[in-house]
This record gives sequence, C-alpha cells and structure tokens, in this order.
Amino acid sequence: MRLRAIELKAVDVPKSAEFLERTWGLISVDKNHWRGTADHPYILSLTPASAPGVGAITFSGSTEEIERLKGKKISALDAPGGGSGVEVEGPEGQRYRFVTEAKVNPLAVDRNRPIELSHAVINVADRQKSERFAIESLGFKLSDRTAFMSFLRCNRKHHALAFAQSDVSSLNHIAFEMPDLDAVMNGIGRMREAGYACVWGPGRHGPGANVFGYFVSPFGPVIEYTAEVGEVDENYRVGGPEDWKWPPGRMDRWGIAVRDTERMHAAEHSMRWS
Repeated sequence: MRLRAIELKAVDVPKSAEFLERTWGLISVDKNHWRGTADHPYILSLTPASAPGVGAITFSGSTEEIERLKGKKISALDAPGGGSGVEVEGPEGQRYRFVTEAKVNPLAVDRNRPIELSHAVINVADRQKSERFAIESLGFKLSDRTAFMSFLRCNRKHHALAFAQSDVSSLNHIAFEMPDLDAVMNGIGRMREAGYACVWGPGRHGPGANVFGYFVSPFGPVIEYTAEVGEVDENYRVGGPEDWKWPPGRMDRWGIAVRDTERMHAAEHSMRWS
C-alpha cells in the first residue's frame, strides 16, 4: 500500500495552481490535479469551494489489499489514473480512499520539485480511537507514539499517516518528499525569496528522523518539505512518549527549529473535513 494523493478544497483554484506550479514545484496534470516526479498519476487535487477544506486522502495498492477493506465501493475513481476500490469513513468524519494501483512514467529527479507525498497528519479529538481504527479497520501498523501524536505505516516507510491530539478534527499538514536534505534547504530558501516565511524549521524530527520545513500555503493547509524519512521492518520497536522527550525549549533533534505555533494552528483549524 502507498500514499497516493490528497483531495483538498480551495477558494481560488487558478491562483492556488499558480503557487503550486511556479513556487512549490508541482507539475500540472490538468486544471485540478498536480503530480510530483514519481510514478503517481497525481498527488494533489483542488476543488473550488466557498472555504478551504479537505475532501479525502487516497492510498493505492494491489487488488488483494483493497479487497480486504470494507467501505463504500468505488467503481471508477474520477481522477487521473482512475482505479477502483473503496471509500472508508473514519471515526471523526475523515474520508480515506483505497484504489487499485495505477502508475505513470516517472520524471527525472529535480531538486526543486517534490517527488511524491510523504505523509499526511490529521488532527483528531480522540487520538486513541482514530489510531485503533487505522490499525484494526485499515490495516496500518503503529510505528511510534509521542505524548501528542501517533505515527502509522502502511509499508516500510516509518509513517504515511499520523494523528495529532487536538480540539478539532481537521488536516494538520501534508508533507511532500524532496530528493534530499539539500533540496529541502533549497526549498526553504526558494519559498523565502517568494515571500513565504518558514513557520517551523529547518529541523529534524524525532519519530521518522526526517528533516523538515513547514509553510502556510496561500490556499489553506500547512505544507511541508521533507526528506530522509526512516524505514522500519517488523523488528522495529514501537516507541512511546518516554522515548521522544526533548530538553526544555527544544522542538526537534537539532535544537534549532523555530515554530510559529499561532499561524500553524490557525491554518490547521481552517482545514475541516467537507
């Protein structure tokens, strides 16, 4: 199973498209869908709406993997790459789509362009319930648990999905995988030159050990450049809150990341399920 795409709502799709293509580095598939350089037909879609929001998170896999899941049948996904499968509703109104794998020819690696989606983090009011649902109903496996977040995987990557304890049910952020650390740092500089300040980072996370730089996008969600997400196997020991404590004032492994919590929370609260 792989994380394939995220479907979002935006007030001004053409203006959002300009940012995604000229600044963030995605590649247009059509007027509503964008891809990275990997073999996914698309990794992000935008639908016009009166307010920002999140529609669904889409995973792809084999027919056998999809058939194990119970949900509303999708006979043909109306998006680039198509695919059939199921749509499953989560405990707090989240929508997960699982469709048969579809691939397109990958493009040359470009340090200014995302490869694919790395992970999606969801704010939830009941983290334990959402974590249990993802494991028991969707087949995910727990990688780590901190005081505020649960990290889950669907393949060898440390996490494709995570739940953050919150007072709202919304999208926390979406992460775009870059080729390496240098590409993440270049991206942070490129965004700064375009007038978008980094709201958290640069830094290196604890769980997953990935490097990061977060921004508030002009069309709503918090978006992240990331690289070097760790891989785990069946022998990986699930970490708990005691394993992921930093000294006072530190917010990452390196101890250099600065975070604009107010701006991030405001953006997160705007991205409700719709």
